[in-house]
Amino acid sequence: MAKLKLSKKISTALINSLGAGVVPRLGVEHIAVGREQELKSLLQNLDDIAEGVSAFRFIIGNYGSGKSFILQLLRSRAMEQGFVVADADLSSERRLAGSNNEGLATYRELMSRFATKTRPDGGALVSILEGWINKIQQEVAKETSLRPNDEGFDDKVEEKIREVVQYIEDLVHGFDFGNVIIAYWRGYRLDDDNLKNAAMRWLRGEFTTKIEAKAALGVRVIIDDDSWYDYIKLLAKFVAEIGYKGLLVFVDESVHLYQISTTVTREKNYNRLLAMFNDTMQCKAEHLGIFIGGTTKFLEDPNRGLFADQAWRRRTKESRFVTQAGVQEYSGPVIRLNPLSKEEILTLLQRIIEIHAQNFGYEKTLSNRELNEFVKEIVNRLGAEALLTPGEIVRDFISVLNILHHNPKMVFSQLIHDAKFKPTVAGKDATLDEDNAAEFSL
Repeated sequence: MAKLKLSKKISTALINSLGAGVVPRLGVEHIAVGREQELKSLLQNLDDIAEGVSAFRFIIGNYGSGKSFILQLLRSRAMEQGFVVADADLSSERRLAGSNNEGLATYRELMSRFATKTRPDGGALVSILEGWINKIQQEVAKETSLRPNDEGFDDKVEEKIREVVQYIEDLVHGFDFGNVIIAYWRGYRLDDDNLKNAAMRWLRGEFTTKIEAKAALGVRVIIDDDSWYDYIKLLAKFVAEIGYKGLLVFVDESVHLYQISTTVTREKNYNRLLAMFNDTMQCKAEHLGIFIGGTTKFLEDPNRGLFADQAWRRRTKESRFVTQAGVQEYSGPVIRLNPLSKEEILTLLQRIIEIHAQNFGYEKTLSNRELNEFVKEIVNRLGAEALLTPGEIVRDFISVLNILHHNPKMVFSQLIHDAKFKPTVAGKDATLDEDNAAEFSL
């Protein structure tokens, strides 16, 4: 295997994130092990979305199985390919619908996480709009003999901007959305920061009253809890019209929908999710991909999960042929993440050693025999029925590497066989309630 060559920024980000039990936003491709079939299927979705269709996939697995990891890996690949991406973790404050603007809160989070290849950390909406305007200005200059300060130049630019806006005006709320885009252009043209800021606030869902929006922009609607998903569809169509391949939305921690105690509120969220599912599956949206990370209980629980609703059960349950054959279906709406094999776990640990050694500037020290010993010890401590979930194994392993690095006289085998060495049990996480912790046994 070729030796990894990582920047200090990426190796540090990987070590710090994995050591803290969270998925890195940088460098995930360097620790991608297994999941080839799952990723291949998801990358096919990207090709389809670039052609103008839409996609909706659930990534389902137990705590620590790699849901967030595969979403992050897909996000990274998508930006490289020229997509706009946006991601949000659901919580008690951020849902898909609610009585207290919880759906709007999710939309606002997605907008703050708008990202592209050149702006991978989010906040890309301004650069997307201004990059598009600059591109049109260059086209006008090339097609005519006019220069930016010449009379008539801005009128030509506005004509081209209106051509794009016309493509989205027929969609629900498209007319008002188009007017806000035009308002941003006029703010840009007149060097009016107030007008530009007002347009950005509207697009980010920050206006709270229609009166305020009308006074600032002349539009009579605002993005609210009921309509936010319509604007996700508009944004997908818009970014595709201006040169990107489409918009991908990543929603993780959907277990929080399962945890909603009020039946009416929970069903309202599941119905919103169903509307999004139907829209994308029936291609009523264009250039849009929605990828949802959730636990098995979120999907299958007969009382509070999606399976409690017959409409959802019909759409997401595997066919009897898949069940009878005992195989995995990678092209359906649900991708289930099975545990990694022992060989894949060992390959992952080898990558981690290499990254850790490079980051801290020492020679790789642990042998394959010692890695096998580490995995065997974890299985012995947690029980033979334990599922080896990557999240917790990696977290424990980095802890061991840190201890060995800072205590050079310590012997690896003594450390892991010590009575005080207690592997992390998946599910013992402060953000999960006890009901869920019971499900996520390693």
